[in-house]
Amino acid sequence: MELRRPDLPLTDGVVALRLWTLDDIPAIAAACADPEIARWIHQLPSPYRESDAHDYVLSTEAAWHQAIGAFFAVVDPDDDSVIGSIAVHVLDPELANVEVGYWTAAPARGRGLTTRALRLLSRWALEEAGAERVQLRADVLNTASLRVAEKAGFTREGTLRASGFNNREDRRIDYAVFSLLPTDLH
Repeated sequence: MELRRPDLPLTDGVVALRLWTLDDIPAIAAACADPEIARWIHQLPSPYRESDAHDYVLSTEAAWHQAIGAFFAVVDPDDDSVIGSIAVHVLDPELANVEVGYWTAAPARGRGLTTRALRLLSRWALEEAGAERVQLRADVLNTASLRVAEKAGFTREGTLRASGFNNREDRRIDYAVFSLLPTDLH
């Protein structure tokens, strides 16, 4: 499996995926300060500051160079405004297994944009980056994230019971596990 940068942006005309830049720091900081994002991505610093966003942008570049992850800003193709974030993390390069994660800024929620971004990213991962399995884990209580996976064509495989911990809510997390394979693409 080889994580090569695709010809960018990846777009369906409604959303586009491009690399993060330092110009995106204010948008990242604003989105990640949202309690709803912090609720589901519990490893985010709290409060989330622009310095955290700066470190994030630099880490995305490092992940690309090390071929351990592919990180994209999800943007409106008309004005390049940040809608959200989506990334692929390499789980097993020999077996070509990757895991995807995402968040959506509050103003963009409920419009199907994250589902579109997930379809774009998954197709790129399976058809161009050489992935053989795209995996997705979501807290079973995060109904919006579960719906995104289902609408994007992922198959729910089961539940990883008590496999994580949310410090903010002081609870063990059950993760729903989804997958998408090359044969699942339409």
